[in-house]
Amino acid sequence: MAHLQPMDPAFPIDRQLAVDASPVVLVNVFTLDKADEQTFLRAWQDDAEFMKRQPGFISTQLHRAIGESPTYLNYAVWESTADFRVAFTHPEFRAKISAYPTSAKASPHLFQRVGVPGICVV
Repeated sequence: MAHLQPMDPAFPIDRQLAVDASPVVLVNVFTLDKADEQTFLRAWQDDAEFMKRQPGFISTQLHRAIGESPTYLNYAVWESTADFRVAFTHPEFRAKISAYPTSAKASPHLFQRVGVPGICVV
């Protein structure tokens, strides 16, 4: 089972789910033992297939750290916090967490885009 480790301990994912925002981007960093990578990838793919069917899901992309580091970053775009909350707290999704290897640590956090004149658009 993946262990949830807040990216920001002062404002963990459970508190973020109560904030109404749209759109939102989930950034989730996973660390795990190298021997568990194939198990992790199967579990993540199963989760992603579930999330893809949920209302408000827009897209996702999984990235692997370069080199020998078994660190992964998941980036998922959702129409709103409310949509993500329904999917994240769904009993079927919660049950899927047990498929992750015990070495996996997940650090999920929700973000919103920031406009920076001349650089980034909102």
